[in-house]
Amino acid sequence: MLLPASALLRALLSRPWTGAGLRWKHTSSLKVANEPVLAFTQGSPEREALQKALKDLKGRTEAIPCVVGDEEVWTSDVQYQVSSCYETNTVHGMYLACCRGSVNSADPRPAQRTGCRRCWLKGLRILSPSAPGTGPGQPSKCFLVPAGAWLSARVGHRVRCEKRKDRRLLAVPDTWPSALQGKTVIQAEIDAAAELIDFFRFNAKYAVELEGQQPISMPPSTNSTVYRGLEGFVAAISPFNFTAIGGNLAGAPALMGNVVLWKPSDTAMLASYAVYRVLREAGLPPNIIQFVPADGPLFGDTVTSSEHLCGINFTGSVPTFKHLWKQVAQNLDRFRTFPRLAGECGGKNFHFVHCSADVDSVVSGTLRSAFEYGGQKCSACSRLYVPHSLWPQIKGRLLEEHGRIKVGDPAEDFGTFFSAVIDAKSFARIKKWLEHARASPSLTILAGGKCDDSVGYFVEPCIVESKDPQESIMKEEIFGPVLTVYVYPDDKYKETLQLVDSTTSYGLTGAVFSQDKDVVQEATKVLRNAAGNFYINDKSTGSVVGQQPFGGARASGTNDKPGGPHYILRWTSPQVIKETHKPLGDWSYAYMQ
Repeated sequence: MLLPASALLRALLSRPWTGAGLRWKHTSSLKVANEPVLAFTQGSPEREALQKALKDLKGRTEAIPCVVGDEEVWTSDVQYQVSSCYETNTVHGMYLACCRGSVNSADPRPAQRTGCRRCWLKGLRILSPSAPGTGPGQPSKCFLVPAGAWLSARVGHRVRCEKRKDRRLLAVPDTWPSALQGKTVIQAEIDAAAELIDFFRFNAKYAVELEGQQPISMPPSTNSTVYRGLEGFVAAISPFNFTAIGGNLAGAPALMGNVVLWKPSDTAMLASYAVYRVLREAGLPPNIIQFVPADGPLFGDTVTSSEHLCGINFTGSVPTFKHLWKQVAQNLDRFRTFPRLAGECGGKNFHFVHCSADVDSVVSGTLRSAFEYGGQKCSACSRLYVPHSLWPQIKGRLLEEHGRIKVGDPAEDFGTFFSAVIDAKSFARIKKWLEHARASPSLTILAGGKCDDSVGYFVEPCIVESKDPQESIMKEEIFGPVLTVYVYPDDKYKETLQLVDSTTSYGLTGAVFSQDKDVVQEATKVLRNAAGNFYINDKSTGSVVGQQPFGGARASGTNDKPGGPHYILRWTSPQVIKETHKPLGDWSYAYMQ
């Protein structure tokens, strides 16, 4: 079926949308645990499997359709995903971008009638007895449980593909992020395998526990709460930098009974499509999640103009989220319900170092936080505040270790620490900041900062020292491997804490390094609103589902804490039901006699 791009999203959004209204019976909480992170050491079976899968990708192109219901829709608007980081001349995927409409080939109403969480219990089974809290033959609690089990049931880190239709696409969870998004093997493992599995498992656990939260009942009545899906559809808009985020942005609302339109990032299309396929093959019914590759602005224009929009689940830039929010506000009279807006927008994250800090921890934590995945984590450290007394020692160690950082092709050389940045737009933005650092009288480049896009979009890790704590490079998000250091007088640490809090508009992550408990206590108090995820003697990156639910406020987003128990409540519309079991009697009250 071939439709012009102009016929896509509008057709899909013309359907009546309703959230599911059925209830499921409360069961005991799922017992789950975080997925272990494999090490990929020399000679390990997971390393061998990944290397083979990466080799198999060479010279291969995957075609990705728009998917509505069970039907793949091939449009005339063809786009390409290249290996845009370190092989800019190699095409690895083509996808069909829908712009102003989508497919009307699958009626969403049957899915809406049966789309609540209870319908996914029937017939679904845990595919791996090794899944935490489950046993052979036990029914799953929702489609996310078998999805997580399916991903984790791997031999040598390979997904068990014997029951899958497409062995190539889903051979190894880490393959696409490593090959196309420039992730090293460990970063891909943490993201596309462990964190994705954790989101699936823990969201299912939290959904079961939420269902058990019921009001008290007093005779002669009983009270109950139904956690309905929202009335309409949720637009899920996911970024390039974490495959797991895409799976969660679409999967969590769907788990709670919502119909979802999922628009993946153009530079993470293949990995996102692999996640979508996992969900479908794990039991996700058709029409629940629509996989809708699309031009970003046109997708936003279309969904925010639909009367059936009931929510936006977003991770991306501040300008984009603000634009979507403004569009929702402008169209408020059009909607059937007030849309839920959940967004995570990045940060200008800090490491504050006190003179009592352990220098080794500061250096190791800062290098990892600032430069892993090329600084393209929303939690990456980009501001480092160092006391004057420790600066010579920390500076020497940073420069020494900086010289050992290897930038290259992570698919070919596992000794690579990080690869190229994601695309030409990102490369140009970072390059402009480095040119600013060279030109500014307040800034000194201490190490790195060279840029080369002749083969891929490579940027050297860069350490900059700023004499001005209010310099723009200390305020604005760069989203690249650029670390700026400000050296403060030791006796001004309290004033510097205030400076850390007030310098930027963001409030995502931050860390304090100190062995003095009184300083830690004071820093925690002063920086109360400076970071939604606050670390003490640890780096500002690396939150784990179920352990450190993630998110920040201020310009960093709505701080809904994905990975925690409260996040899924955002995607429900609770209904309280009171049932009285005896006649009401006379309408008058005793005091009236």
